[in-house]
Amino acid sequence: MSRFPVVLRGYDRAQVDAVLDRIAGVAAPGSPQTEPVTADEIRASRFDVATRGYDRRAVDEVLHEHIRRLAASGPRSGRPKRPQVRQGWLIDWVQNAQFTGVRMRPGYDVRDVDAFLARVVAGLRGVAPPVSAADVRECVFRTVKFGPGYTEREVDAFLVQLASALDGG
Repeated sequence: MSRFPVVLRGYDRAQVDAVLDRIAGVAAPGSPQTEPVTADEIRASRFDVATRGYDRRAVDEVLHEHIRRLAASGPRSGRPKRPQVRQGWLIDWVQNAQFTGVRMRPGYDVRDVDAFLARVVAGLRGVAPPVSAADVRECVFRTVKFGPGYTEREVDAFLVQLASALDGG
């Protein structure tokens, strides 16, 4: 169980703890065991803002990591197969990716993201070692607060789609 800083106005602690217990697979005493939580269920979680609640940014970061872990390890057999993506189309898609910029709040360092995407394109063209879906899922970018950055959620959503395309469906 993660411990979060308590702030003057933050997420309701009981609600956050309930979601984290659900993620951990811990059932409340006396209640029947439930199905494992999915990434979509975590995404749909909403918390009330309360006095002396958990720091919102810290909670969001932890939940986001759980979503990425669940999305990366989710069962592939239940997903419908998509047609194989053409390499030329994939190169164009990666090169034309655009993300919302941030300046006065945390975001991924523009240089890190752009360099990684350039590496992906070089690998797809065969001029550099290919980047695998696992490489995409495991990539980590520096976070900047007062410099040019990209919105983390947009980049993460793009990377999930890119990993899926590199997996072949």
